[in-house]
Amino acid sequence: MKKLKNEKEMVKKAIAEGMAYGEKRGVVEFEPTDSADEKVQYIYRLLVHDKVIQPIPEIDISIKSMRHKLAIWASKMKR
Repeated sequence: MKKLKNEKEMVKKAIAEGMAYGEKRGVVEFEPTDSADEKVQYIYRLLVHDKVIQPIPEIDISIKSMRHKLAIWASKMKR
């Protein structure tokens, strides 16, 4: 897994866009007390369920790999 140049910023963008996506669909309401890792897990699973992104093989799944996958997704979004 090759780290993106600006991965940290892309993860932040992915969380913001993923939260908006989930709330727009009406399937989730994020709380201020939710941790970033909880948000990453939920957004990743929602995007995989909706077939927006390809799932990571179950043996390789981790918070780090989910963050990376969301960062890639955010980097491909139009600004």
